[in-house]
Amino acid sequence: MTRLCYSMCRTTWTLRKERLFVRSLALRPRVVLGIETSCDDTGAAVVDENGKILGESLFSQKDVHLKTGGIIPTVAQQLHRDNIDRVVNAAVLSSGLCLSELSAVATTVMPGLALSLGVGLSYSLNLVREHNKPLIPIHHMEAHALTIRLLHPVNFPYLVLLISGGHCILAVVNSVVDFLLLGQSHDSAPGDVLDKVARRLSLVTHPDCSSVSGGQAVEHLAQFGDRTLFSKLGVPMSQHQDCSFSFAGLRNHCEILIQKAEEKEGIHKGELLSCAADIAASFQHAVAHHIVKRTQRAILFCRQEGLLPATGASLVVSGGVASNGYIRRMLQHVTDGMDVSLLCPPPKLCTDNGVMIAWAPLGTDISERVRKAAIQLPSLRYKK
Repeated sequence: MTRLCYSMCRTTWTLRKERLFVRSLALRPRVVLGIETSCDDTGAAVVDENGKILGESLFSQKDVHLKTGGIIPTVAQQLHRDNIDRVVNAAVLSSGLCLSELSAVATTVMPGLALSLGVGLSYSLNLVREHNKPLIPIHHMEAHALTIRLLHPVNFPYLVLLISGGHCILAVVNSVVDFLLLGQSHDSAPGDVLDKVARRLSLVTHPDCSSVSGGQAVEHLAQFGDRTLFSKLGVPMSQHQDCSFSFAGLRNHCEILIQKAEEKEGIHKGELLSCAADIAASFQHAVAHHIVKRTQRAILFCRQEGLLPATGASLVVSGGVASNGYIRRMLQHVTDGMDVSLLCPPPKLCTDNGVMIAWAPLGTDISERVRKAAIQLPSLRYKK
């Protein structure tokens, strides 16, 4: 009888512990592992449903690609393969959890370099099969658009400007899954042209720029240049009353100016021009001015169409190029004059990372409506 009572008590206590354990799991926030391999960074992070970053890890391929003069897809693919396991394990380990405690795995599936995306997707599929977890496919740019909500309680709807090495997009974010596309680049992206102009200027040979990306090199050198000396660069698409972007022609024009400057100074391609800082400043300003004018039109269009709140509207700027301080300051100048709050994630979260993939879960294209609205823009004056 005593043995039976003991057995019953032990069974009751075991069941109670199981119920408490199940209840604790129900109360515990869901946790997602995010994996990002869309281009040249291998990122992973563990984030809970409240936006708390529990652990993260990132391997940057920047130094490798600087030596080769640009991203080579097969090289990027192999670097992802070599580092993804270490990066994921480091993120999970720093979170204090184990893989079995994850609620799901979120992975970038588009857009990006196909070879790089394939590494992350293949790794994630093996992971979810092994641990019986759901897989959440993530749109890379939607992730950038929603990253700000990790840091600020931004209310929907808000305007987002996504500027990176692969994209330039203006959209209204109505919810996690509802985007209205106002405009995007027809050709190159701002980060891409900044990198290519830096390469054409041979900025990697400059002592201050040898270990940074092309865009960072342009921004650094531009501080010491006169942006008005090459004002002939002009503003792309100035006759198009929409929110679309084009940077390829601007880059071509700049490369012609560089060639003429080399001929004038009597130097060969690959050598550093004495006026490199002026060209960097002028090109950066032209890129920034183009971005700002399209964003200005987007704000006016959204107000006209009632797509943003009449007061307290927000502009969120994200993506790798959002780290450029000069572009931020020019956007701040516009938003201050239009009573719009400018919000930017810190540079750490502007570049590709696993946090944004774990946090995010592009939308309906209304760019033709923007064009038909034919909104005239007031002139902008910047401090020299």
